Amino acid sequence: MAENKLSFTANVVWTEGCGGELESRGLPTLGVAAPPEFHGRENVWTPEHLYTGSVASCFMLTLLALAGRGGLDLVSLSVAAESKLERVEGATHQITEVVLKPTIVVRRREDMERAEALLRKAERACFIAASIKSRVIVQPQIFHRQTPAIPCPALSGSETPHDRNQL
Repeated sequence: MAENKLSFTANVVWTEGCGGELESRGLPTLGVAAPPEFHGRENVWTPEHLYTGSVASCFMLTLLALAGRGGLDLVSLSVAAESKLERVEGATHQITEVVLKPTIVVRRREDMERAEALLRKAERACFIAASIKSRVIVQPQIFHRQTPAIPCPALSGSETPHDRNQL
């Protein structure tokens, strides 16, 4: 890359009501609409969903890149995300917070601390999160691969991932 700048394009075309189609060269077209709460349609991608998904997917891809460079052997990785849209003084609405809940399963128990360190590094390196005004909160779960309990059970309130895996 000769420059430190990349350019990405998207085009949205109004189709009907409060909806349209989001396009970008070489990518599948997505139907988009306002959420039902804003006179839109159900079961259609909304800007709010795309915003939340953008933060979650950037975080996942950043973590995967760091894990690959760091030789961390992942069994699985998923990132659940939830954003809060609120009325803000001086603005109509604003996404004020995005909570990321990554669930990581590492192959070896001894990699759990390294996975946690890479999570913190990904939190700082995720450029989408760094580009937005919303506060982004990361709430991970890290497990090592267990047999036969796959997927790993959820933690109770007082246990930490480290405590559970030492049982």
